[in-house]
Amino acid sequence: MRATRAIELGTGLFVLLGFAALFFLVTQITNREIGFGDGGYRLTAGFEQIGGLKEGAPVSMSGVTIGRVESIGYDFTDYRAKVVLRIDRYYDRIPQDSDASIFTAGLLGGQYVGIGPGGSETFFKDGDQIEFTQSAIVLESLISKFLFSKAAEQGAAVSAEGAK
Repeated sequence: MRATRAIELGTGLFVLLGFAALFFLVTQITNREIGFGDGGYRLTAGFEQIGGLKEGAPVSMSGVTIGRVESIGYDFTDYRAKVVLRIDRYYDRIPQDSDASIFTAGLLGGQYVGIGPGGSETFFKDGDQIEFTQSAIVLESLISKFLFSKAAEQGAAVSAEGAK
């Protein structure tokens, strides 16, 4: 009787800890930092490919979150994705020749915008555009390029063998 009671308590505790861990993970994934809403300024950046970038994704410099992606749209004049970044007003000294790239946080993580600082003495202001951008690397595109290059190499090798 005691063994059954101990097993039931252990199982209940295990399930409770599992729910607590799940709750913790959900709160960490959906964490949105407050403070970028009203204050700050907006920068825009155009990208050829944004991959899985979403609104609310972090914007960082040197690993420090300095803002969030406010909106994502399509620019019909440049035929590029237009990303609006909301930067916290505390970070008002970003050089105008800085570049923006889309990175992936870990192997399975979400994507974010990383800003690499330039060396200009003038700084971005509200409404400015980041001119130097690097699009997201899409894994499917890399795999298809690799497979097509291997197929082309094999085709060339077969042609060379047939010519001998």
